[in-house]
Amino acid sequence: MTNLTNYHSHCLYCDGRANMEDFIRFAISEGFSSYGISSHAPLPFSTAWTMEWDRMDDYLSEFSRLKAKYADEIELAVGLEIDYLNEESNPSLSRFQELPLDYCIGSVHMLYSPEGKVVDIDTPADHFRELVDAHFGGDLDFVVRLYYKNLLRMVELGGFDIVGHADKMHYNASCYRPGLLDEAWYDTLVRDYFAAIAERGYIVEINTKSYHELGTFYPNERYFPFLKELGIRVQVNSDAHYPERINNARFEGLAALKKAGFTSVVEWHGGEMGRYSHRISYSISRISCFSSFNEINVFFSSYIRESISVNFFRYIVLGSASS
Repeated sequence: MTNLTNYHSHCLYCDGRANMEDFIRFAISEGFSSYGISSHAPLPFSTAWTMEWDRMDDYLSEFSRLKAKYADEIELAVGLEIDYLNEESNPSLSRFQELPLDYCIGSVHMLYSPEGKVVDIDTPADHFRELVDAHFGGDLDFVVRLYYKNLLRMVELGGFDIVGHADKMHYNASCYRPGLLDEAWYDTLVRDYFAAIAERGYIVEINTKSYHELGTFYPNERYFPFLKELGIRVQVNSDAHYPERINNARFEGLAALKKAGFTSVVEWHGGEMGRYSHRISYSISRISCFSSFNEINVFFSSYIRESISVNFFRYIVLGSASS
């Protein structure tokens, strides 16, 4: 049995490029044991990438129908990726908490400029530079501090289970100013943020969406050992917008976690997130003989069914991941 799951996935209800059933059918065809749909939640204003509130009933109804239809083939869960924007729009709002969801992902994609304009900073690096210059006077330090301030506030308020792409700005910010990630103040900012996550028991996803294109995970792989040290539970998600990308760089992510000392990732089984985990059980000695992740990818593509064995074990959760 292969270790295939994904809980960060966007379909046509938001900015995904296929309908919900296409994602589920593709997951079944690839041998996934469980799968989650997590459309971008509504915001106080319309965007091209978020769901509208008037589609919520349809979203939940369609999921329920598909869950029943494929119950014998895959375990399914429904969630939302909810943005922290400000005190009036964030995952902790009662309107979100009252929804019959299995889990929620908390994320930050937008910041308010000093003039009060909402700026979407989840963009390609060249456009990010233009936005920082145009709306924040080129003050990258201010933008980075504001980003982590909002993430910390999201963690304090709660209302979600999984931290989505925990430090996604790191790539754009380091393109704007190479060497930023090695600056002491930045490292302290990130470590304080992860310490707050650990204190409250949230799951951190290892977001693999950009690995093949940009060569990075979110969070940055340099912090994987620190996540392990803090006892933070992790799971590998692809943040897929296309069915064929639901397994994007999963095995590279698992290899990186294994290298950092992790032995398990959290999954959805038996109607719970974190109740059971999959043990990362492929041989570290076999992985260590490769000189690059590209070679690892070739290895996994050819031999995944022989090189990974999966065993369930009970995961005792102390406290709740949601506040």
